[in-house]
Amino acid sequence: MASPIRISHIVLQTNNPKALQEWYCTVLEGEMVHDAGLISFMSYDDEHHRVAFINPGALEARKPGEGSHDLRAGRESGLHHIAFTLASLGDLLETYSRLKAKGIVPFWCINHGVTTSMYFRDPDNNQVELQIDNFATSKECQDFMRSETFAKNPVGIEYDPDDFVARFKAGARPEELIRAG
Repeated sequence: MASPIRISHIVLQTNNPKALQEWYCTVLEGEMVHDAGLISFMSYDDEHHRVAFINPGALEARKPGEGSHDLRAGRESGLHHIAFTLASLGDLLETYSRLKAKGIVPFWCINHGVTTSMYFRDPDNNQVELQIDNFATSKECQDFMRSETFAKNPVGIEYDPDDFVARFKAGARPEELIRAG
């Protein structure tokens, strides 16, 4: 059995597609590829689309058998959060500063040990995690997740992103920040 090589795309059902389009394009520095009203698509890299938005109001107008069966119920269990990995701590902190200047701030910043993460809420209250891996390889990440250290605290240690930005700009090495939390 082959494992996936990447997350291809996510699809969010929203009653507020324009706000979500703008938010995701701002946060991920993406662009809208196509907007059909019923469904729209954005990308931030060479993939044809990474995030799609479905408008349930437009879906409800469709006749039975034309896809209306795929609507999510209002309180139905669904996606908890979406995580996007950035290449480096510098990229994560630069993204934080860029978004903060636009009034988009994380509600939770935590060093999970395996990742250094910032959690945001989109306009529909979906949680979006921007993260970096704290180890160079997937094997090192998995080894850490199998360790006694991780078992003792699998959630992690909260951190102040403004403190990280200041320390990073003052010359702290990424390893110092991500290992200490």
